[in-house]
Order: sequence, then structure tokens, then C-alpha cells
Amino acid sequence: MSSARLEAFSDGVIAILITIMVLDLKVPQGTDLRSLAPLLPVLLVYLLSFVYLGIYWTNHHHMFQIVERVDGAILWANLNLLFWLSLVPFTTGWMGENHFAALPTAIYGCVLLAAAISYTILQTTIVHRPHAGAKLAEAVGRDRKGKLSIALYVIAVVSAFVHQWIADALYVAVALIWLVPDRRIESRMRE
Repeated sequence: MSSARLEAFSDGVIAILITIMVLDLKVPQGTDLRSLAPLLPVLLVYLLSFVYLGIYWTNHHHMFQIVERVDGAILWANLNLLFWLSLVPFTTGWMGENHFAALPTAIYGCVLLAAAISYTILQTTIVHRPHAGAKLAEAVGRDRKGKLSIALYVIAVVSAFVHQWIADALYVAVALIWLVPDRRIESRMRE
């Protein structure tokens, strides 16, 4: 099967997730800037989650520029990733509404960790396919960014119970690591 259908489906799911998140934002009860103050935690975690979904969308797009055909294993690995990403709006709302409390912050990190592991599984599944594996394996190399991200998520989840701002800082740090789309794949495609 062509990878175009998988990519279009994934694009649609991520667009819906972003829409769900923005629809969960509450309208302030006033007309001045002070009325935004109670919503600040929700807005901050929304911004972070929007960035994360954008990062997954761009890197997923870059990865599937190499993949021309998909099989059942790739489809299921992709669905696994989309499942974990589908929990981002729920954990975003929970963490924001509870002002970054320890348990919601840790669960948010668990979802990010599971999504990162799922992305790695998808990437590994593709690498083991003859029609795209060699190109992708060469492009991602040892995937230091991916491994570092997973390690930072683990530390962040544990840190949420020590002090949730440590966890939040680590979530932001991982997002900053990935903010620029993965150029390794683009450079391989030009060669």
C-alpha cells in the first residue's frame, strides 16, 4: 500500500487533536488582561502540547518522505503512535486545570514518554523494511536525540513528584531539542 494514505490519515488525526485542545480552552470571564490570569496554566500547557503535536507532525512527515510503501506492521506501529498522541489533549487539560500538580504532570510525562517510545518503534519498524529501511537507518543514525528524549522524559516523570517545575522544565527542554525539524532525513533525500 502507498504511504500517502497513512500520512493523510495521520495528518487528519493530529489536526483533530489540535482542534480538541483549542476547543477545551475556556473563554475568560472578563474583558481585561487580568481575566486571563486564571487561565495562564491552561494556556501554557496548551502551547507546549501544540508544539509537541507540531513536532510529531513535522517529523512524521519527514520520515514518510522516504517511505513509499507500507505494510501491516508499519500501519500498526503508526496506530500505536497515534493512540498515545490522542491522549495529549486529555493530559493537557488535566495538567493545566490543576495548575501543574504532581500527578497530572507525571501522567502528562508518561504520555509523552509513551509517544516517544512509539515513534521509536515506528521508526525501527520502517528501518527493518527493505523498501525504505536502509535510507531511514542511514538518516537517523544512532538517534541520539530520540534516546536523550526518552531518558529526559523518565527523569521528568520521577521529578514531578519531587517538584513539578523540574518536570515541566524538562518537558520544555525536550521540545526545544526537537523544535527544528529533523534535517537528517531531508539531507539524505537530497543525496
